[in-house]
Amino acid sequence: AAPRSGAFRAGELALAEMRRKHNTPLKLLCRLAAEAVLSIPSGVLPHRDIIGQLPGQVLRASGGARLLLRRPSLDEYVLLMPRGPTIAYPKDVSAILMMMDIHPGDTVLETGSGSGAMSLFLSRAVGPKGRVLSYEIRDDHHNLAKKNYRHWRSAWEIGHTDEWPDNVEFILKDISTAAADMRSVALDAVVLDMLNPQCALPVVHLSLKQGGVCAVYLANITQVIDLLDRIRSCKLPFLCEKIIEVTHRSWSVLPAKLKHWKSSQVMETQENIEEPPQN
Repeated sequence: AAPRSGAFRAGELALAEMRRKHNTPLKLLCRLAAEAVLSIPSGVLPHRDIIGQLPGQVLRASGGARLLLRRPSLDEYVLLMPRGPTIAYPKDVSAILMMMDIHPGDTVLETGSGSGAMSLFLSRAVGPKGRVLSYEIRDDHHNLAKKNYRHWRSAWEIGHTDEWPDNVEFILKDISTAAADMRSVALDAVVLDMLNPQCALPVVHLSLKQGGVCAVYLANITQVIDLLDRIRSCKLPFLCEKIIEVTHRSWSVLPAKLKHWKSSQVMETQENIEEPPQN
């Protein structure tokens, strides 16, 4: 969806970016309110100075720092939003969504709501006609994921011409005890982001459509080995297609600087030797 052509409005999200030493960026996320201020290390910028400005404008804070203001993308929001547990990073989520081959209208199960990062990306992928079931065992993580999701949705509706789909159902329950809930659900895909995903497989595989993909997000290779051992020992109907690690390398491209070397001129003195007269 295209953003509104108008200026920033109270209630929507704004991303402020400034350049520090060595060209490293500092990004700050704020929800605009008329009486609030944005604090940076070298000063403050009142929100009222941002409201009414067009995205892409450069404003100066009280200390003279220049700030580029624009609307945040989803991956920027996910990296800057409040978090409890470690989030699924956008680079990994992109790979997971590609492997799951999710389409608009799909029904997807997520175990481990965490801070809501994966939930937001899944919500966008399945669209208004799709559905995301997000299970979480911890009450604090459950509440944080819902808060971050609603925060993004409400800000999106102010800054864009359409609504963000309300298609995520956050469920506070251990997925390993949800076998009865799963019987009435047909899942197009499953993503497991939890400490022991092998505990969820016996429950979720009965609801996963034939040929559906179950993606598992794990922190280390030891967990991968434990998962594959459980699949083999329990004779679960899963085939391990690929195990990947996603890495991104950031580059900084700067103009070359000409070096001005000081050269000292070396002069040789010639000896004044007079030849003796010839007789």
